Amino acid sequence: MITPTPPRATISDVAPRDGLQSIGPFVPTETKIALVRAIHAAGIRRMEIGSFVSPKAVPQMADTAEVLRAALELPGLECTVLVPNRRGFDLAAASGAQRLGLFMSVTESHNKANLNRTREESFADLAAIVRDAKSAGLELRFNLSTVFHCPFEGVVPAEEALDWIERAVALDPGMEIALADTTGNAAPDQVRRLFEQAHRSWGLRFAFHGHDTYGMGVANVAAAWEAGVRIFDSAAGGLGGCPFAPGATGNVATEDVAWLFRRMGVETGIDLDRLLAAADLAAGIPGAMPGGRLRGVPSVRRAA
Repeated sequence: MITPTPPRATISDVAPRDGLQSIGPFVPTETKIALVRAIHAAGIRRMEIGSFVSPKAVPQMADTAEVLRAALELPGLECTVLVPNRRGFDLAAASGAQRLGLFMSVTESHNKANLNRTREESFADLAAIVRDAKSAGLELRFNLSTVFHCPFEGVVPAEEALDWIERAVALDPGMEIALADTTGNAAPDQVRRLFEQAHRSWGLRFAFHGHDTYGMGVANVAAAWEAGVRIFDSAAGGLGGCPFAPGATGNVATEDVAWLFRRMGVETGIDLDRLLAAADLAAGIPGAMPGGRLRGVPSVRRAA
């Protein structure tokens, strides 16, 4: 009898970027590098290392180039750095980045708050970067924020989200696109419907980036999985929160997502003991606001 191959999910840990960017006290570069190494030791092979944004706007990301250099030494690690504009692209390319995460918001209000630009201005700049990055042989991911809910405009109509998804798809037929629940206010049925519509129209090319503000992060991950998503963003220790999305708290915790998939029989390649150690390290960073459930369950450590 042939044993069927278990289904597999890819988890991209965003703690070094999304998890740390909102922390007030500057996290020492050595601590950031230690966190990257701990997450890598747990078996994570995709990670958001940082972002090349203005240090005046996001001071915590001022040392992204240094963190990236250390991360690139880790075997098998796919490192992504976020770039919001042309200057960020130039800095990332000069720092040896191999994979770029472009980002903008589906809603006008959040895009202006986050990037100080209209959506059309952001999109025009990012479209040019997509062309140049392809010519330079760089891998890309296009991140769309506030796809489900906006802190300023409320629930986002599916038609508006799908319009911007279609425009992003048209830039590059092979580019991965992440749909983000920036405020953590999406509901599982909403997540499932939107991904099903996106997959019907443009194929299985989408990732899910979820937050856990209202305690629905893991449920939304499960809904996205059922809709066909196989790439998921999460943060060790449940760190995170967008500084330009009032009220948004941490990302869904990587350890919670890993446990969900373990119970579902889905392979992730993660060593749960080591992941819990990385989550403890993340949660102990001064100024961090950790989340997630798994770290507080003693029996999980015995069962891991």
